[in-house]
Amino acid sequence: MEISTPGRVCLFGEHQDYLGLPVLAMAISLQSKISGDYRSDSLVIINKPDIGETEKFNLNNIVYESSRDYLKSGLNICRRLGFRFSKGFECEIQSNIPIKAGTSSSSSILVGWIHFLSQIADNPKALDKNKIAKLAYEAEVIEFNSPGGMMDQYSTSLGGLIYLESNPKVVVKQLTKDLGAFVLGDSMEQKDTIGILSRCREDRLAIIKKIKEFNPDINFHTISLDQIESYNLNEDEQKLIQGTIKNRELLLRAFEEINKSEFDEKLFGGLLNEHHFVLRDVLKVSTPKIELMLKYALEAGAYGGKINGSGGGGCMFAYCPKNPEEVKEAIEKAGGKAYIVYSSSGTEIN
Repeated sequence: MEISTPGRVCLFGEHQDYLGLPVLAMAISLQSKISGDYRSDSLVIINKPDIGETEKFNLNNIVYESSRDYLKSGLNICRRLGFRFSKGFECEIQSNIPIKAGTSSSSSILVGWIHFLSQIADNPKALDKNKIAKLAYEAEVIEFNSPGGMMDQYSTSLGGLIYLESNPKVVVKQLTKDLGAFVLGDSMEQKDTIGILSRCREDRLAIIKKIKEFNPDINFHTISLDQIESYNLNEDEQKLIQGTIKNRELLLRAFEEINKSEFDEKLFGGLLNEHHFVLRDVLKVSTPKIELMLKYALEAGAYGGKINGSGGGGCMFAYCPKNPEEVKEAIEKAGGKAYIVYSSSGTEIN
């Protein structure tokens, strides 16, 4: 049995989903694959040839060894749901998704892993993709009390282009627009995902708490820029909240454009640029190399682009439905590793 699951890019709503604000995300045509079969004992052996590692543990003695022990947490989550595993299994995980680079390589693998477990269990059951996403979120975020939203799990599980709200309840809209080609550029700069998420999340959550002390009924889905001035915020706090509101408004404009019958590719690219400016200038998650890659991509004819993922390194992408080959070459000249990508279907059994 083999399960394939895509990576993803966040088009709009970067650093917003864990605040309960909406996101627009797209699964991409880079994938992780999990294949495997039963063993006669109770060992689980997971071979990871891409990184030269093998993970082993016993079904009867699952102990977390880190706060990112997702394969074990995924198994525990499936067991709590009622899946039974009396025999071990040996698997191989392969992926062409950039690792630790903001394209949800770990979430892709975890979504695929839960899909795999649901089929290899003693009592296999077909789970719908929303359920797989929910279980993956529980295994990756809730189980370890980690900072992060639901975008990665829902985007890689469902596939395609999605609009996701996570507060006050989960609302997912699958969009049918074919946006065409993007070029993903890996800066190959390692990033501190947990550290950056904690900083961007905790700082803004503290400001939101401060505002709610003045007005408990404030709604960050609808609050406007002029309302911010009535709260006792210092200059830095004002900039952070203003940037958050601007990114929310950019997403809504992009969502409106995507749903038009006459889609304006250049306008969409410009909105991506504006989103990136907030991420760079307010949240300060870009790097000089990412900026160079974006500069070269735009000079080569891309309509827009942004840093992708938590930032501080990792990937960027450029929107270039007309000339992806030229943009790919430009990003490579800037020192990045480039991939032409398109929208992709979600997790599936091959």
